[in-house]
Amino acid sequence: MPEGASITLEGVGLTLGGQEIVAGVELDIASGEFVCLLGPSGCGKSTLLNAIAGFQPVTGSIRVGGRPVTGPGIDRGVVFQSSEALFPWLTVRENVEYGPRLRGVPARARAEAAAHHLALVGLSHAADKFPEELSGGMRQRAQIARVLVNEPSVVLMDEPFGALDAQTREVLQRELDRIWRATRCTIVFVTHDIWEAILLADRVVTMTAGPRAGIKTVERIALPHPRDTADPATLALYRTLRDDIGAEVSRTLRAQGLVQEAPETATAA
Repeated sequence: MPEGASITLEGVGLTLGGQEIVAGVELDIASGEFVCLLGPSGCGKSTLLNAIAGFQPVTGSIRVGGRPVTGPGIDRGVVFQSSEALFPWLTVRENVEYGPRLRGVPARARAEAAAHHLALVGLSHAADKFPEELSGGMRQRAQIARVLVNEPSVVLMDEPFGALDAQTREVLQRELDRIWRATRCTIVFVTHDIWEAILLADRVVTMTAGPRAGIKTVERIALPHPRDTADPATLALYRTLRDDIGAEVSRTLRAQGLVQEAPETATAA
C-alpha cells in the first residue's frame, strides 16, 4: 500500500444548478491524516468530497500529492454510503478483484491482492458469497476492500456507515480505525455524527451552512486511540463541536423563517 498523499484546496468554489454551493474553501490535509468533514445538512460536505474525487469541476485548485485534480483517478478511492455500489452478480472475491482485472493485473497477482484485502477487512470466510447473502455491515466491509485493493493514496468516504444500525456502526468504526492504522492512507470522511468524527479523526473540519458554505473551524483531536466517550476531554470537544454545528443549523432555520429571533428582555431601571 503506498503512503497517503497530501491534499491541498485553495480558493475552491463549486456551483450546481446556478447556485454556488461552496465558496473560498482553503484546507491542507497532511499525508496519512484522517480528517472528518462535519456540518449541517446541505452545507456541501459531499459536494466537496466529490470535488476531491474529481467528479465535479471547481474554481480555485485542488491538488493531491502535489498534482492538480482534473478528473477521477486511481490514486483516489471512494467508499459510498450505499452498499448497492457492489455488483450483485459478482461474488465478494470477484467484486474485490474487479478493479485490478480492469487494470490488467495478472490473475494470480489480483487473487493474492484480493485475498489480502479480504483478510484485512475480516471477510475471508465470505469471499465466495454474493452481496445479497451478506449483512449491511459486511457489504460495507466488502466495499472498503474493493477500494483498498487498488492501493489508493487517498480514500474518500461519504457517510459510509450512515445507513447501518448503531451496533454495527460502532463495530465498523473500530474496524476502520484499525484498517487506517494498517494502511496509513489519507482518509477524508464525511459524517453528520459528531461522536463518529471524534472517535475517528485526527482533525475535525466543521463547515458553515450553505449556500456558499466554507470552513468554519478546524479542531485537532490530540487524544489517544481508542477514544472513550466518557473522557472529560472528549465530552468537552463534543460540546464545542455541537455548539459550532448548532449555530449553523439555527442560522439556516432563521433564514428560512422557521425559527424566530428571541425577543430582547427588557431590564428594569
